[in-house]
Amino acid sequence: MNWREIPSLAALRAFETVARTGSHSAAARDLNVTHAAIAQHVRTLETELKTSLLVRQGRGMALTDVGKRLAAALGDGFDLILNGIREVTAEAEARPIALSVTPNFAESWLMPRFTDFWTKHPKIALSIQPNMQVVDLRRDQVDLAVRYGLGDWPGLEATPLIAADYTVVGAPSLIGDRNVEGFSDLEGLPWIFETAHKEARRWVIASGLDAENTVMHEVATFGMVMGAVRNGQRLTVAASTMVEAEIAQGKLVALMRHRPANLGYYIVHPKGVLSPRAKVLKAWLKAQAR
Repeated sequence: MNWREIPSLAALRAFETVARTGSHSAAARDLNVTHAAIAQHVRTLETELKTSLLVRQGRGMALTDVGKRLAAALGDGFDLILNGIREVTAEAEARPIALSVTPNFAESWLMPRFTDFWTKHPKIALSIQPNMQVVDLRRDQVDLAVRYGLGDWPGLEATPLIAADYTVVGAPSLIGDRNVEGFSDLEGLPWIFETAHKEARRWVIASGLDAENTVMHEVATFGMVMGAVRNGQRLTVAASTMVEAEIAQGKLVALMRHRPANLGYYIVHPKGVLSPRAKVLKAWLKAQAR
């Protein structure tokens, strides 16, 4: 398509509206612009096309033969555009809201709370997409994501959800009657970490744990980590929100806690206007965090 052959879309819309409504004034009201703006658009279009499209008839305007043909073509064209937009909008409204989260976050924080969302919003279909990889939200048509970091992802709007706390945890059977005030009190106990998250291990070592004389293992997933910790085999460092319920139930013991500045879980989405259903989900997530 050679766009240079097509006059201003604003001028075409103004003319089509005049042809449909019968006057400049009615067109101005329909488009929420001034009478003068409509008249200027029509004059510009007639000048560009080098032909008369409208003639005055009494108090109104009448279409010339050329004007009638152009108005009919524009009406068909704008109807086609509108139908295409309605189809796309209907498809977007029909598909479930896509929420991207890590498997750890989904299992430990999101799913235990999600009955509340389904109860309050039974008509909103949701697709929860657990993924360890950082997805391209626009390309993969993901409406919202929960990401862990500093909130500085380019091109995305990031809203703080949960501040990051690191908590050292272990099973009561492993801790026993130790009085733990620092990492030196944990000497001799084995540790386990998730391979993908190096921050926790670095913090432990930087805080004074003797890494050379401490047994440390790494496994692929947080679920595997917690399986070993719950069974009393290892200590680990977990995001506090992931283990708070088990600490409250006495299944795990919280030993030490650390809060890095700005680090946490954020709700992220492409910059721009969120759909009404995505806004509902975002508001629900924030309310749950509070």
